[in-house]
Amino acid sequence: MLTELNIDDLVKLKKTHPCGSFTWKVTRLGANIGLKCQGCGHYLLFPRSKLERIMKGAPTANS
Repeated sequence: MLTELNIDDLVKLKKTHPCGSFTWKVTRLGANIGLKCQGCGHYLLFPRSKLERIMKGAPTANS
């Protein structure tokens, strides 16, 4: 089961984005999770099931 996510949480993915960043910010919750790359600002939508497989560790709250 997917760890509970909130808007503005930071998640790390197993693979780097082509810009070199591992860190993504949660921008949308629902059937699909919207993520924004913290390195270059690229935006992606992932289904919850896929995000569960590609996430590395638990999300961290962005303060």
